[in-house]
Amino acid sequence: MKWTVRKKIFVSIGLAVIMVGGAHAVTKQAYMESLFDQFLEKETTAAYLQAATAEQIGMLKAYVSDRMQAYWLKNWLVFIAVGLLISYGISGMLTAPLRRLMAAIERVARGDLDVKVPVKADDEYGKVIRTFNDMTQRLKEAEDVRRRLVADVAHELRTPLSIVRLKLENAQQAGQPVPPEALLRIHDEVIRLGLLVEDLHDLSLAETGRLRLDLAPLDLAARLGQIVEDVRMEGEEKGLEIRFAAGARPAVVTADARRITQVFINLLTNAIRYTPPGGMVTVELRDRVRHGEADYACVSVRDTGVGIPAGDLPHLFDRFYRVEKDRSRDTGGSGLGLAIAHHWVKAHGGFIRVASEPGKGTEFTVCLPLPSPANPPLAPA
Repeated sequence: MKWTVRKKIFVSIGLAVIMVGGAHAVTKQAYMESLFDQFLEKETTAAYLQAATAEQIGMLKAYVSDRMQAYWLKNWLVFIAVGLLISYGISGMLTAPLRRLMAAIERVARGDLDVKVPVKADDEYGKVIRTFNDMTQRLKEAEDVRRRLVADVAHELRTPLSIVRLKLENAQQAGQPVPPEALLRIHDEVIRLGLLVEDLHDLSLAETGRLRLDLAPLDLAARLGQIVEDVRMEGEEKGLEIRFAAGARPAVVTADARRITQVFINLLTNAIRYTPPGGMVTVELRDRVRHGEADYACVSVRDTGVGIPAGDLPHLFDRFYRVEKDRSRDTGGSGLGLAIAHHWVKAHGGFIRVASEPGKGTEFTVCLPLPSPANPPLAPA
């Protein structure tokens, strides 16, 4: 039987009533017996024995009644005091989890997010405490993410700003007209800063569910074919083989064409960047994959590149996360591409998965929901 707080209160009060009532009955019985013994010893005089039966009964009644009045007053005072003590003890026992929880809440209010309240019961209090512990854990994780984000943004902004400042200071100290090639480097860094700020803005909107999507029917096979052709030259210049495989029938999804296109461009450019010459990048479209209660169009982007260590896979979609030296700032961009791809796909109701083995390659799989038969798409974009 599961012990809820209500059951605990009911049982505790019931036991207290039984204990007090039982004690009262026992003491009353004992006192009554003692009264009769006292009456026999002190009141059974010759006058009492010679009196009529009715008079004897009246004398016994008056004797017991007089003494029982004092007994009731003393007895009830004692039992009220005992009842209050028992109630105080029960209330202390039942409110102990709340006192521990309140102390933990006060610590959280002071900024201590390392607090954890022990769970000692499986009742409503236990559920509240578990929920509180989960909440503080999420708050701690969010605070850690915020601190890392501030540090990462500061790191990302420091390099381009330092370059711009250095170039401007050199031009100012030279006292001569600035040549176009010097302005070109400054312009590149300003563009990088602008892209970083725009990526952060889009990512923040996606994380808070406020990303606006221009949804329309999209033929995923046709769009993927265009994307593969756009990046094919980059791959062939590096000595890579680019393959694209799709079924004969179109896979029409409801999506924001611009953002979904950017997702696959990011995945393909990453695959090309981290695949050595002579390798292969394959894009495969499966037009109908059952997952849970819905059907999805799933796109796999596989490469034969350097791969990703297993310990890095859980963090691959975090902001600014890069894998060792291969994902350095100079070669790996800002570290926001995969985080943005993850949240953009999620905003479409889909999901993205990754599997990798160091030295053998990596496979990203993006799944987008297909319209249900009851709500088919219109003409594909």
